[in-house]
Amino acid sequence: MAAIGSDSNMMALPGLADQFGRYVRSTSTRTAALVGLLTYLSYAYAHGSWANPALIGVSVFTGLLLPTYAKLSNKAELWAQNQFGFVTAGRIGRFVPQYAFNLAVFWVLLWGGALNVVGVASVGGFAGAALVTSLASQGSQYLGLFLFQRGIGDANRNVLAGVSINMLLAAFGTAGVPGAREAFLIVGFALGAVLFGVGVLSDIRSLVAPKGGIGLFFGTFNPFHNTHLDIVRRAMEERGLDKVIIHPTLIPRIHVDAFRKGQLRVARIENGFQIYEKTDKADVNVDYFPAGRQFLPPETRKVLIDLAVAEAGLGNRVEVAFYPEVYNAKGFRGVIGEVKKLHPGVRLHALHGTDHGGMTVRQICDECGWIYPWRILRRDKVSATAIRRGAKGMTAGVVTDVLAQLTANRPEVTAGGRRFRNENGVLTEGV
Repeated sequence: MAAIGSDSNMMALPGLADQFGRYVRSTSTRTAALVGLLTYLSYAYAHGSWANPALIGVSVFTGLLLPTYAKLSNKAELWAQNQFGFVTAGRIGRFVPQYAFNLAVFWVLLWGGALNVVGVASVGGFAGAALVTSLASQGSQYLGLFLFQRGIGDANRNVLAGVSINMLLAAFGTAGVPGAREAFLIVGFALGAVLFGVGVLSDIRSLVAPKGGIGLFFGTFNPFHNTHLDIVRRAMEERGLDKVIIHPTLIPRIHVDAFRKGQLRVARIENGFQIYEKTDKADVNVDYFPAGRQFLPPETRKVLIDLAVAEAGLGNRVEVAFYPEVYNAKGFRGVIGEVKKLHPGVRLHALHGTDHGGMTVRQICDECGWIYPWRILRRDKVSATAIRRGAKGMTAGVVTDVLAQLTANRPEVTAGGRRFRNENGVLTEGV
């Protein structure tokens, strides 16, 4: 028995070593380690506490658990957004655990003698220091990602630069260094005001939106289902929209980058869906599939939207747009720019749900000018994930029909009086 157990353990060791190696190679792991090191160096130098056990412990804890903490913060924000449908609620949802974490950190550092007591008192005590640090941290990360989305820098480097600047200001500000203290307070409250101010303005626009104009409805639509149709109908009625422009996601940027880096690949085609899988190069700390790992090709998703809209009798008030070159270059920001160019001066409304994808679309629209959000709190049982797993009755009849033909791998698909070639799940009209 001992020999069997020993062999089993020996066989498990290479697997554990491989997992550990991938964890160490993760960009998130290295970033966390660097933040932990910066924490130690900044506070040790500013407060003269190089050998302080509390500072060393906090720095090591930060370096090891920051990726896990980031995931929990993301989940807290998503939960709050999905419950209330407001940007401000989501940001408070992220802020509360971050403030609690910083509150505990500053208390431990102060209790452990790692901080200058007079300096900390000058910024409102450990509670004030935690507040300003939390505001600045969220604001700097938001700014870093905002710049990345516009082609400036890299997402990880931008966030790291923002966190690093904030770390240095917090260290020297809490030490009472003249100038640094004022900069710490000003930057913290300024970035916090921008972060929450953008969200509050978005929420106000969603509540007092005037009627009339064009609705923008963006998403993966993987596949287009009954709730999507309900959103279109309700938004038209409640906002008095002249029409709604629907544009599906092509390949999400996170996947484009991951495919380019060899972190993802298409494993197989199943029931018309491309099944994505991670490779050995994938970052173990990254969630590549917040919306699942099964994707209909973009061309097919557009066809399904066209067919469902026509069957619902909404063809005269719904435009299904498809700008692959614009989207691939600039994402939905580029699509919004194209719509503005084609409809100058027209009031725009952003239709969205409160899940991860819906709130991401809302943020994009918020950053593209004065667009009025229209959100729907998802409380029904309709689920794209369930549909991909074979659930019935959640899509328009024509969509159900097409999905069945894709599952049967028919080389020719007919639906809604139209005929399409089926090449590995990609539908092209005309045979």
